[in-house]
Amino acid sequence: MKPDATGSRSAEAVRLDSHHHFWRPSRGDYHWMSPDDPALAPLRRDFLPPELAALMQAADVRHSVLVQAAATEAETAFMLEIAEVTPWVAGVVGWVDLAAPDCVSRLIRMATNSKLRGIRPMLQDLPDPHWLLRAPGVQVWDAMTLLELKLDALVKVDHLPMLELFARQHAGLEVVIDHAAKPALRDGWSSDGMSHWRSQMRSLAQQPQLHCKFSGLFNEASVADVATMDKALHAIRPVWEFLLEHFGPSRLMWGSDWPVLNLAGNYERWVAVSDALIGELSPHEQNQIWSANAVAFYGLKV
Repeated sequence: MKPDATGSRSAEAVRLDSHHHFWRPSRGDYHWMSPDDPALAPLRRDFLPPELAALMQAADVRHSVLVQAAATEAETAFMLEIAEVTPWVAGVVGWVDLAAPDCVSRLIRMATNSKLRGIRPMLQDLPDPHWLLRAPGVQVWDAMTLLELKLDALVKVDHLPMLELFARQHAGLEVVIDHAAKPALRDGWSSDGMSHWRSQMRSLAQQPQLHCKFSGLFNEASVADVATMDKALHAIRPVWEFLLEHFGPSRLMWGSDWPVLNLAGNYERWVAVSDALIGELSPHEQNQIWSANAVAFYGLKV
C-alpha cells in the first residue's frame, strides 16, 4: 500500500512513544553495556524521566511505553516504580524468566501491577536462536494471553523463520516485532542481506497477530546516512514504505528507542523524519501509527 497522496499532517494525532528505555547503570544488571566497548560509552550514564520529558514535550509526544533493557526481574521492578510516579509512562514491557518452572506464578504476581503490559525476552542475545520454541512451556503463553500481556520480539533477521513458526503455533498471542527486526540498512537496500530481510518480513506479515514497531532504524543505518534530515529521509523511506505495504497502517506503531537512538542521531531528527513519512497518510492512519495502535495493542489507559 502506497502512502495516501491526499494525506497531510494531522494536528489531531496524539503522539505516543511505544519504545524507550530508562536505566541507571550503577544498578549493575545491564550486562550488554560492556565497559570494553567504547562505542557504548555515551550510553553508560543515567537516563531517567526528566531528560526524556523535555524531548517529548518539544516533539509533542504525550505518552510512552517503557521497555526493559536488562534480563532481570529487578529491572522490571525498577521500571514499574518509575511508571507509578511518572503519569506519562502509560505502560511497561518487562522481563521474566519464561523458562523458569514457576514462571506462571511470577507472571501472575507481576501482572497485579496494571502498568505491566508486556514481556520481552532478549532473544537477540540468547545463544539458541530457537529458544522461543524450545524453552518456555505452552502454559506460559496461555498465561500471558489470559493476563493480556503482549510479547515484544527483540529479534534479527535470522530469527524470523523461527518467529513465524512460533506465531503459527500461538495464534492467540499478540506479538510486536521490535525495530522492524533490525534490517541492515548500512549494507544498502539492494544488498543480499536486505533482500533476505524483505523476504522474511513479507512472509511474517501474513500472520495477522503480528505487529511491528517503526523504531530503532537510525541505528541500523550508517551514521553518515542519517546525519542530516534529507539523508535520513532518503535512508529510511524504503524500509518505511515496505513496512507500510505489508503490515499496513493498522499494525505499525511508532517508537524512538531512546536513548540507544543517541548513538546514531537524536530524538528531534527521528521525530522529524517520522513526521515527514507518516504525514503522507490520511489523518486517521497517522493517528493509528502515532498512538492508537500502541494503545490498542498494549491495552493502555491514556
